Amino acid sequence: MEAKAQARFLRVTPQKARRVVDVIRGKRATEVLDVLRYAPQGAAEPVLKIVESAIANARYAADQAGERFDEGDLFITAAFADEGPTMKRIQPRAQGRANRILKRTSHITVVVSDQKVAAGSKRRTR
Repeated sequence: MEAKAQARFLRVTPQKARRVVDVIRGKRATEVLDVLRYAPQGAAEPVLKIVESAIANARYAADQAGERFDEGDLFITAAFADEGPTMKRIQPRAQGRANRILKRTSHITVVVSDQKVAAGSKRRTR
């Protein structure tokens, strides 16, 4: 059983989101919920919501298939933060100049499964 949840156009930079996503990859889903609840990073809150959504999607898929569901059996098999579109803003500077401010967004995807991920497969393949 495999389920996926995705959040797109999140107003968190991909670099900051990857710090959180790299911590949870390959861990048990129930353990990840506890880790993210108390993580100090700002990106932990949206990643927590995505993991909860992926678990709910797995529960729904198990109900539809008539299979038994145990939240304790789920692992984070894949988790990645891709770069979304960048919003460009202008900040006025001295003597009529302007600086560009880049407000980056990210697309975060989490896949949960009841099989543990192999140790060597940290990266997503396309």
